Amino acid sequence: MRGYETPLKTILRQRLYYLLEVLIIFLGIFIFMLITISLSFIIDRVIFEPLYYLVKAAIIITAIPLFLYLANFLMEKQRKKIILKEDISPSKNFLNLFKITKKNFKFQLLYGLLLLFLIFIPLDFFTYFLAPDTLIYHSTVLVFGYNSYFFGNYVIFVSSIIFVPLSVAIYEESLTRGFLANRGSDYFNKMSAVILSSFFFGLGHFVFIFTIPSLGLPIIFPTIWFLQTFLVGIILAMIVQRRHWIFPGIFAHTLNNVITSHTIWNYINGTDFSFMTMYVYLPLLIIGIILFIWQFSRIKESLSIGFKEFKTYFARDKRLKESSSHVIIRIMLDFLFGLIIFLIGYVTVF
Repeated sequence: MRGYETPLKTILRQRLYYLLEVLIIFLGIFIFMLITISLSFIIDRVIFEPLYYLVKAAIIITAIPLFLYLANFLMEKQRKKIILKEDISPSKNFLNLFKITKKNFKFQLLYGLLLLFLIFIPLDFFTYFLAPDTLIYHSTVLVFGYNSYFFGNYVIFVSSIIFVPLSVAIYEESLTRGFLANRGSDYFNKMSAVILSSFFFGLGHFVFIFTIPSLGLPIIFPTIWFLQTFLVGIILAMIVQRRHWIFPGIFAHTLNNVITSHTIWNYINGTDFSFMTMYVYLPLLIIGIILFIWQFSRIKESLSIGFKEFKTYFARDKRLKESSSHVIIRIMLDFLFGLIIFLIGYVTVF
């Protein structure tokens, strides 16, 4: 029988085993991603960019369950000592997140619509409206740095954003919520998994500050982007953990990316943001208000449950016999490991 283990040692050991599994998955994704390097040499850039995102989404969906199975085999003895709940098949658990049945489809769609109209759209609109230079920043780092299809005619642009936003949403949601947040909750406190994965997601957008197009631009804009995505990440991760559905996040994420892409395309083609405000955002905000009133009781209940779960993050974990100092250390370690995982991901996945 294993002797008594201090709360701090347990907290650290949980995260180290989790980090080791993440490293295996990320290395697996990296091996698969080598395929895209050869594509870049043989395909025209305008065609390559949408194809790159499609291939990346396919790789993420394939590599995560495959290498989860491998990690499960390699770490079986170690994981039995630390996993918080019965862990039959992490690969199957991941794939089950994508399951849509006739019975739950309308509810998954409803959650996706609520996320889109009550979270994504208001957050983007008020950011662009209150800090208009943020649109300039997004246009600079996303368009001038990466996505040349924005400079083509509208037919090329529309053809590209049929595939790109969906692909981006699939691989970001699958990686951050489907794997990091969902799998993290098997190793340690659910809210720790939420915060760690959301910090990872936020850093993935803040890191654009180090790209060439971003050089010389004020730090406030990547900071705003980080805070946006960190907040959205928390909400999406909590839904995935509570409902075990990933479709609502992919659905809302995709449509919001389409809307944002149109906002940026109009901006770089000389159309003032007031056009998008009048003909796109205001009608969508009105729809959001209608949805809010219609689904008020469901939203109120979800918010109540969400706030209660969020508060547990700052409370002492009775199972680990945490003290107040242990809580502070646990929170610091969540952000530290989130940073470490992001740095590994930046080298291997992004």
